[in-house]
Parts: sequence; C-alpha cells; structure tokens
Amino acid sequence: MTDINETHDPKLRSWVESANSEHADFPIQNLPFGRFRRANSDDPLRIGVAIGDQVLDLKAAGLVDHADMNLLMAATPAERHALRKAISAGLAEGSGKQVVWARALTAQSAVTMAVPCQIGDYTDFYVGIHHATTVGKLFRPDNPLMPNYKWVPIGYHGRASSIGVSGQRFRRPMGQLKGEAAAPVLGPTQRLDYELELGFFAGTGNALGESIPIGQAEQHLFGVCLFNDWSARDIQAWEYQPLGPFLAKNFASTVSPWIVTMEALAPFRAAPFERPAGDPQPLPYLDSAANRESGALDINLEVWLQTAKMRAAGEGAVRLTRGNARQAAYWTPAQLITHHTVNGCNLQPGDLLGSGTLSGPESDQAGSLLELTLGGKQPITLPNGERHAFLQDGDTLTMRGWCERAGAARIGLGEVSGTVLPNASPL
Repeated sequence: MTDINETHDPKLRSWVESANSEHADFPIQNLPFGRFRRANSDDPLRIGVAIGDQVLDLKAAGLVDHADMNLLMAATPAERHALRKAISAGLAEGSGKQVVWARALTAQSAVTMAVPCQIGDYTDFYVGIHHATTVGKLFRPDNPLMPNYKWVPIGYHGRASSIGVSGQRFRRPMGQLKGEAAAPVLGPTQRLDYELELGFFAGTGNALGESIPIGQAEQHLFGVCLFNDWSARDIQAWEYQPLGPFLAKNFASTVSPWIVTMEALAPFRAAPFERPAGDPQPLPYLDSAANRESGALDINLEVWLQTAKMRAAGEGAVRLTRGNARQAAYWTPAQLITHHTVNGCNLQPGDLLGSGTLSGPESDQAGSLLELTLGGKQPITLPNGERHAFLQDGDTLTMRGWCERAGAARIGLGEVSGTVLPNASPL
C-alpha cells in the first residue's frame, strides 16, 4: 500500500489559488486524472489533472509525451509515484514551473470531460453487506444471504459500451415485465433505480494465466471513481435467474470524470468492515495482515435528487442518503483484484470493477431506492410534496464523495450525475 509522503502534507499549498480552499475537492494533495477537451469542440482528448477549479494539461506541461490515459495507467507503481511527485512539486506554491505551467491550465468550466479512460471490460461486484441483506430480506425473509456470500466476492460481467461520464442522459429502458398475468409483456421499466457505488480502475495488468496475490493486488489498482449502476428492478426480477443481470443493467452506467489515485487516498485507509462473530474468515488467498489493518477506504458518500418539477420551480436537489464506504463493504478492493484473477483472468489497464451498492446499516444510509422504499411499498415524500417509489422521467440523480480525517487535507471524488429521459422505443 502507498506510503504517506511529502505530496500528502496538509500544509502544502498551490499557486493555483482555488486549490487552497478549505472545502475544495481537488487540492494539491489530491491530483486526480481525467480526459478532457475544450468545450464545444472536436479537439482530441487530452490527459488532465484537476487542481482547484482548473485542469492541468499534462502534455502541454511537458509531463507526458502522449494523450493515452490507458498507457499512463499501465505504468509501474514507481513510475506513477514519480509522476505524482513531479506534478505536486510543479503545482506547489513557490514552484519555478508556475510561469510555464500556468499556460497549460484551463478552467474546468471551459472543458468537456469524457469517460476517464478506455474501458475494455467491466465487472460489477456485490460487496455491500447491508444492501445485500436488506434486498435479500425482500425476497427471502428467513434467508437473505446466499451461502456463498461470506466466502467469495460475488460479481458478474457487465457491459462496458454503455458506460458514460457524469452528465449522462439516457432513455428509460424497455424489457420484459412479469406481473400477475401468466405471460410477460414488453414495456418501459416502471421501477428504475440508482445504485451508489465506487468504481475501481485497474492499472498495470497481469498476463493471462497469472494470478495476482493479495500482497501485490494494490500495485495493479490505479484509482477510484464514483459509479452509478442504474438498474431496472422489474426487468431484473424476471430475467436474472439463472444467469444474472442482463437488460436490467446494460442500458446505462455512469462514472465520475476524475480518477482519484490510490496514492492520493493513502491518508484515508482504514481497517475493513468488522465481520460479526460467527462469520467465516476469508480463505488464505484473500487474507493478509496489511489488508486486515488498512485494506478499506474511508470515503463519505451522498446521494441527491432533483426532479423535473423541482428544476422547473428553481429548487435545488435534496439529499436522499449519506453513508461511508468503509462501513458498507464486506470485501476490500485488494480482495476483488485477487479473486478476479485467481483463475488466471487477465486484467488490463482501464478495466473497471464496480463495488456494488454501498449502503450503510441505517435506513437513511441506503444506496438505492429499492431499499429506501422497501421495494416500492413505502414511497419517500420530497420537500415539495412529490412522492417517489422509483425514478421518474426528468429526475437528475447526483452522487458525491469525499475523504476527511484529522491530520490530512480533505480531498474529494467530485460528483457523478445522470438524468432520466422518457422512453422513445418504436416497439
């Protein structure tokens, strides 16, 4: 795991003044990576680092000689550490790079962000123990968790082509719906939901047939983003047996534009979720002293909703839930990397691993409407009087994440938002 060094010093300040704000998501201690172009242009995408309310163009600053994020992600841990130190030193107050690098800055408000890298493959896991238990109780009150849940990180292969960046607007999906009638019908989902997740991006890959031991797993993990894996619950309920999610999940997923690196998250490591007495301990290949000590990420998470009616009335979004990733995740990122490759599966730079829905133990920490409304049976009432069981057309859902701890500078993951559009299928 990454050591804390001079780049994490909470006293470190940048000559980019907006990065020095107490509540900035992107202070000099963060330095997340993303891909951008000038707004309203067809310029080629470039690699940028967020600093305050600006983007530093790494190629224009002379820090890289290419614009391929996946190539950057494939670098060795030592090369990544060296790049972080060079960026930090150049952006630090009093740096001799200020005059030259100032010309490589662009306001974030003047750029369009893209999905932060080319995502070749996407696997969605199911690490949220409270989510799995609550949802399991809706269908199996006496046996909410399947026997394998506490032994093996559960996951399925998802669809990479429909993953979009924050601001994504997507049509309400169609699918087969099975009600009380004997036969299903084709129609737009009536139970559209969000899932509050983290996304873990693979860095250096592994060769086909070679497993990654847990002690080396984080060397292959580049960083973290916010992730909303939209779900059509009624389509899912009919189709998911026996092979798992399909149309209920592959119509849209949304990532935040900035990848916060594992190096930036070093001050915010924590011991993983404490397994209740009687739970099995991980098999040896999923266990290590380092993982037991600080394998989890202490990331605060929030979900906000703005309906079309609220937007028309000039009303801002309302917060639905607030929780913490460490309190929600039964398995750590290192365990996901190791289990994913234990059979010889080859991860590649830019592959995305979703955490699964991260819900806390309390009802106001739920990471989906399925939980908040108990399967739609108890709709929530918004401040303007609207009642929601599931997402409606025109809804904009926003997720935010940040880390803060005594003795460390606060850093943020930014936000990920998406808006539901009406179904427009000709069928």
